[in-house]
Amino acid sequence: MIDAARLKAMVGHIADTIEREKDRLCALDGVIGDADHGIAMSLGFGAARDAVEGLDETADPTMVLNTAAKSFLNAVGASSGPLYATALMRGAASIKGKAELATEDVVAMLQAMAKGIQDRGKAELGEKTMIDAWLPAASAAGEAISQGLARALSAASEAAHAGAEATKNMVASKGRAERLGERSLGHMDPGAASAAMVIEAMRKSLTD
Repeated sequence: MIDAARLKAMVGHIADTIEREKDRLCALDGVIGDADHGIAMSLGFGAARDAVEGLDETADPTMVLNTAAKSFLNAVGASSGPLYATALMRGAASIKGKAELATEDVVAMLQAMAKGIQDRGKAELGEKTMIDAWLPAASAAGEAISQGLARALSAASEAAHAGAEATKNMVASKGRAERLGERSLGHMDPGAASAAMVIEAMRKSLTD
């Protein structure tokens, strides 16, 4: 059963995952950015986890995600703040009024999050951003939806990791890394790397 309690646990699991991988994300960002992506993501999801843990039993899934969104944005002013706040708010809107989420609701939530990031960041596939992980994940989840939640989220996670890996072969044309041009080749985008971590953490917490 995917209810508010499971979504609270999901936010906590994402926060723990990012905290463990924070140094790796900062190292990736140090090559093509400001070396602070891991810190920003850790602060954001840490704040989100603390906020949702404070919600009482009357909270529904939408309230959990909206609370996480607001807390993330308050904690992180950098680019990942508005992007993930928008993702979480769009995810919240997609499941409004539901106390428990079926497979199609969870997939809709994931797809809404991906679309929110794309709309807010104005990014397209192939521009070496987190969208290169999020959009393939959303698409793969939709294609596997008839096989159940575990398979849909596994497909999403696999696609996100493949998408992040593929950014090594891209030249950045968006964000801070754009100024490096051809020098960004050969390096994984830190936003795509963290997106793959977030999606895998969602998979684990909602299906294991």
